[in-house]
Amino acid sequence: MLIVQKFGGTSVGDLERIQNVANRVSQTLKEGHQVVVVVSAMSGETNKLIAFAEHYTATPERSEVDMLLSSGERVTAALLSIALNAMGHKATSMSGRRAGIVTDSIHTKARIESIDPSAMHAELALGKVVVVAGFQGVSESGQVTTLGRGGSDLSAVAVAGALKADLCEIYTDVDGIYTTDPRIEPKAKKMERISYDEMLELASLGAKVLQNRSVELAKKLNVNLVTRSSFSNAEGTLITKEENIMEQPLVSGIALDKNQARVSLSGVIDRPGIASDIFTRLADNSVNIDMIIQTSGHDGKTNLDFTVPKTELIDAKKVVETFIADDEISEASYDECICKVSIVGVGMKSHTGVAAKAFQTMAAENINIMMISTSEIKVSMVIDEKYAELSVRSLHNAYSLDQ
Repeated sequence: MLIVQKFGGTSVGDLERIQNVANRVSQTLKEGHQVVVVVSAMSGETNKLIAFAEHYTATPERSEVDMLLSSGERVTAALLSIALNAMGHKATSMSGRRAGIVTDSIHTKARIESIDPSAMHAELALGKVVVVAGFQGVSESGQVTTLGRGGSDLSAVAVAGALKADLCEIYTDVDGIYTTDPRIEPKAKKMERISYDEMLELASLGAKVLQNRSVELAKKLNVNLVTRSSFSNAEGTLITKEENIMEQPLVSGIALDKNQARVSLSGVIDRPGIASDIFTRLADNSVNIDMIIQTSGHDGKTNLDFTVPKTELIDAKKVVETFIADDEISEASYDECICKVSIVGVGMKSHTGVAAKAFQTMAAENINIMMISTSEIKVSMVIDEKYAELSVRSLHNAYSLDQ
């Protein structure tokens, strides 16, 4: 089998842990498999490099930030390759460029456009372990780009797809996907299998184990993903097609996202196309919109509420201020003391009353719901951040996820 193994920052946090990774790769080789390893920067390295850049300015050039941050993964890749060679395994490290990863040119948030796996295939044919620096690629113009937070997961899935690997293993500091965050609810259970769609919802809703773009790509490329711990031999969680899962629970998991801010616009000119203009300009400034509520106002004006990631609130404010300056919005207010709690499960498609139970559970705890968003397999609610952990525990209990 050809296996792609990805190791995150905590898994390669220091020299001893890199040796631990080398031992694990060695074991996989001894089992007769070919291995491509994708690595993150050592834990804390990316934040340290960002701090270095911000020593000079709060807004460093994004192209220079990419050049800086990409070094973290290259250091890890080279060290792991050195460790493997010292153990007697032939290994070679590759930057994103050498691995053939081509992206668009949006710095710090680049998207992979194509991968030419020929260099990796050539090294594998020589019996080598290929160690790829994750999180990075190169644009058509030859500039180094990075894929954003969690981009090493994306690198691993894309590499697995390009190589037509049999399996992509994502190693982290947790041993699989749980029904909710075990730090919040100790009764949380590890799932053996979960569908791409459920994992995609959980990842996009704040579950930190996997990055949502990587799950999306895994579904598109039909890559079987396993997420497991670097620090134990416990079986992980397989993320696969829905039809590969025999019993579908009603609700699979509860997700919590505290990286949310609410934008409330009042006195918005009620003309055709105003919402389109606002959200198009936000998109042009790389602001991701989640929930949207529009309520009818009066005197030819309306009110508009939406949520954005807290990390993108400054950019959102700049866009909103341009509409206020043009007298198309009367005023805006912002609330960062909110969170989003969600229930997810493909079993919801064929059962009624799932959402009602969520609302009843919140009401029983006297938690006010500010915004609601639903899809076929999820219900999301925006609430006051102070009720975040209480809501997760209450919902986990209400759907008997500890059974």
